[in-house]
Amino acid sequence: MKKLPIRIQAFNVLRKDGARYIDKTEHIYNLISNGRIYFLSRHMCC
Repeated sequence: MKKLPIRIQAFNVLRKDGARYIDKTEHIYNLISNGRIYFLSRHMCC
């Protein structure tokens, strides 16, 4: 099972470490296209 990258921002590091990458581009596009207002928050743990 591939690792889930926590706090890794660099794509080349994800590839080098064999971590799982999830492309959320379509989800972001759908949020923008919907015409509603959203509050997105990132929870930073530890």
